Amino acid sequence: MNEPETTQAALGTARSTDTARQPRSPEGQDGPDAPAAASAPDAPGYVPRGIERIGIPRPLVWGFVGVFIYMIGDGVEISYLTDYLQQPDGGGLAGGQASFATVTAYGIAVMIASWFSGTLSAIWGPRRVMWLGAAWWVVFEIVFLFFAIPSQSLAFIATVYGIRGFAYPLFAFAFLVWAQTTSPQRMRGSVAGWFWFAFTGGLPTLGAGVAALAIGPLGMSLRDTLVLSLVLVAIGGAIGSFAVREPQGLQPIADSSVTEPRSYRRLLEGVDILWRDKRTLAGGLVRIVNTAPQYGFFAMFPFTFGTAGDADGFLSIAQLSTLTAITYGANIAANLFFGVFGDYFGWRRTVTVFGCLGCAVATPLWYFVSLASESFTVAVVLGCVYGVLLAGFVPLSALMPSMVRHKDKGASLAVLNFGAGGAAFVGPFLVTVFYPFVGGGGVAIVFGALYLVVAVLSTRLKDPSDPGEQRRAAGTPAAVTGSTA
Repeated sequence: MNEPETTQAALGTARSTDTARQPRSPEGQDGPDAPAAASAPDAPGYVPRGIERIGIPRPLVWGFVGVFIYMIGDGVEISYLTDYLQQPDGGGLAGGQASFATVTAYGIAVMIASWFSGTLSAIWGPRRVMWLGAAWWVVFEIVFLFFAIPSQSLAFIATVYGIRGFAYPLFAFAFLVWAQTTSPQRMRGSVAGWFWFAFTGGLPTLGAGVAALAIGPLGMSLRDTLVLSLVLVAIGGAIGSFAVREPQGLQPIADSSVTEPRSYRRLLEGVDILWRDKRTLAGGLVRIVNTAPQYGFFAMFPFTFGTAGDADGFLSIAQLSTLTAITYGANIAANLFFGVFGDYFGWRRTVTVFGCLGCAVATPLWYFVSLASESFTVAVVLGCVYGVLLAGFVPLSALMPSMVRHKDKGASLAVLNFGAGGAAFVGPFLVTVFYPFVGGGGVAIVFGALYLVVAVLSTRLKDPSDPGEQRRAAGTPAAVTGSTA
């Protein structure tokens, strides 16, 4: 480890902060700069109180609430939009056209916006990016709902819906940037767990549940349910954008080495960081593989476990939907556990042992044992095992921004967020490429092998700020975590 050096707090802070002595990272990067306003709980001997006892920094609590409600609204349409766009009183599109509008164009937009959520946050401050994400969704949903769908034009529908796809990553992932750059170091794993709990709890879990309640017992039409989603997103967007009282959200993410913190030339930081710090590249690849098999499995299961395309599967459509819901539910609960657990066991160790190696075993086990047993119960139990171990990747959201200097945290999270968006494309793409040649079993083996590859990559994600590395350096499990980072 190199000698400690003094770094300054981020430019533009509302009050002056003392400089802090920080260690350099193993690859020569300066340690994270002095903490923002939310970091007071990192002081030695601090005893968490109230909401902070469960890992949520007090100044950020309404941000988690806003993301949760916003993502519920975004997820309302997930289970029926493609079908609605094919109906004569809806979009009037053919099946393939509806899928293109809701999957391909939308997915590309999500990937791009996921990257911008980090880089723009570094320039504008994450709160302004959240404002953009909230307003963007509302404006383009109004255009989509009241103009594009009634036109029954593929070009109009796909264009507007694709453009709307930029919205939710700008809102939700900008809050992840905000939370990780201002939270106390000792709580960053817990903060990551709460973020992904709010995110996945809304999309797709409770979003689909709200749709089922609205369409079923409440008897709302599909169009009225889309209006309901608009209302929910507006409420969540307003809460997340205006109710959070953390002051650093309007400031660029920069340190004393950045002469023009609001310059758009800083967008390149989200690209050149890939070769300036190879650990960030490794972390981005780990994040892609994290959920790519999840998306791939749920694209493939209708043709292997189910009966789509004349397949001789053992699960009905209803059972496949239930399997998906229960697996997601197990993952959501485990997100919270592994977020807190990572703050004690170590971020990198949790990702490697439970995320990478755990999923490398659980992935083929889920596929082959379920298929051999032809039992819905077995498929559900093993799906829950996979969903729980998938949450082992949660501390990656704390580790990646902690590895780099303060000015590069937005760029590092841009890579992380791009990996999250890219996984939704890579998973089904791998199924499309490999399934015709090796079948479902071969695809499951490919997925398991990918987890082993990133297990090796994850061993590069070492940094002194990691609680696991701090305990190792101290030589005792009783070492106190947390630092001035």
